Amino acid sequence: MENIPHIPVLYREVITTFEDIKDGIIIDCTMGYGGHSSLILENNPNIKLIAIDQDQTAIDFSTKRLEKYGDRVEIRKGRFSNVIQDILREYNKKELKGILADIGVSSLQLDQKDRGFSYESENLDMRMDKDAPLSASNVVNEYSQNDLEIILREYGEIKNYKKIASIIMQKRPFHSAKELSEKLNPFLLKGKKIHPATLLMQAIRIEVNDELGELKNLLQALEDAKLSDAKIAIISFHSLEDRIVKQTFASWSKSCICSPQAMRCECGNNHDLGKILTKKPIVAQDDELKSNARSRSAKLRVFQMDL
Repeated sequence: MENIPHIPVLYREVITTFEDIKDGIIIDCTMGYGGHSSLILENNPNIKLIAIDQDQTAIDFSTKRLEKYGDRVEIRKGRFSNVIQDILREYNKKELKGILADIGVSSLQLDQKDRGFSYESENLDMRMDKDAPLSASNVVNEYSQNDLEIILREYGEIKNYKKIASIIMQKRPFHSAKELSEKLNPFLLKGKKIHPATLLMQAIRIEVNDELGELKNLLQALEDAKLSDAKIAIISFHSLEDRIVKQTFASWSKSCICSPQAMRCECGNNHDLGKILTKKPIVAQDDELKSNARSRSAKLRVFQMDL
């Protein structure tokens, strides 16, 4: 395998998912630093890949990294939920054979402390798109206590969310993620495997980048498109994300959409968009878990659209 900086999660499982696609187009909705993209291009030599990212730093890096594949690669900047709709309008839907989305922040973004994703960062930013109007500083220093409670409860699943929101209100303004982490650390519940501030940072990051909204909009766009023969593969890292994917795939697989109270089927019983290929989410193998801590929360679900 190519020497990939920060090997992408579930890399073998992604290769296997798309290995039977011999031609057409595969879309990588979350290109990042090109890990999954390069693997797909290498293992599917006759496909074209359209890669999407909103982070200009990632685009600059991956443009150079993927240039050896020539015109087999097309890179677009923007939120994937918006760009995917442009692609669906521009290309024949029969050409689109695979869609991959690796939801969440990339390892290299976490490692770049100036981006403000890490609890050790001297900044308080967390924007995947540096030009986006909403930053972590806005959320932490300007949101009401009620709004803070909502994102801490919903996105961070923090049990003492009311207390944490109250302390943020008392101690703000905060000027860096490091300061936020250090001042909140005594009040955050301690976990066995993760830093106490991890869930706090996760909740703020999801709010800043509207990550759940992006996922929902992507799935809705794909549902509306009704692709005739395409594999949809979604990697999630958060229980809320995985639940959205699981429930969406389940609804796509339903042929009858009549009310449970209906005495008999009146909908025509032909509404399924295809079938679920993963009865249970695919998770990392033991060797990957040992070499890549980020993979421990990764879950891959795959749906085969077949209309």
